[in-house]
Amino acid sequence: MFGSAAIAWLSTQQPIIVFQLLPHTLGLGPEVWRVLSKCHDIRNLGEYEGDLNVDERIVADLTAACQAVSAKVDALKLPSNA
Repeated sequence: MFGSAAIAWLSTQQPIIVFQLLPHTLGLGPEVWRVLSKCHDIRNLGEYEGDLNVDERIVADLTAACQAVSAKVDALKLPSNA
């Protein structure tokens, strides 16, 4: 598994890779990472081209994807310092 520094670097360089790692790191499928990737693309279009096309469906899908990620992260067993 990647360390947090590697994930942080990857997220700035290749966000799609971070999204595609979700099945391997959190056991989440393409229904989650594809939504996150799509929203990242929408954000880029809004920021770089001024074309921010957000509708209720993508907001609902993003909310569900974030809740799925959050639930998996909350369930992680963090290593103890012992």
